[in-house]
Amino acid sequence: MARFDPWNVFLKREWNRNWPFLVGFAITGALVTKLTASLTEEDAKNSPFVQRHRRLHSVSSVLDFLFPFTFHLIMVSLAL
Repeated sequence: MARFDPWNVFLKREWNRNWPFLVGFAITGALVTKLTASLTEEDAKNSPFVQRHRRLHSVSSVLDFLFPFTFHLIMVSLAL
């Protein structure tokens, strides 16, 4: 006698419940990949966000080496 396999029922029910999320995730991932692939170094040089990030990262790497635990607490308190 054949045993009942619940996986088929489970996978069909979960696919019906989750397909919008999976399709939306795939579309969002494709758009983000396409947009980030089109960025150039010239765009990064002109971007205020990238400049702020690079400046903060250069300061953070030196101070993080000197004070590994306290620097992040200071930066979080300054950001608030």
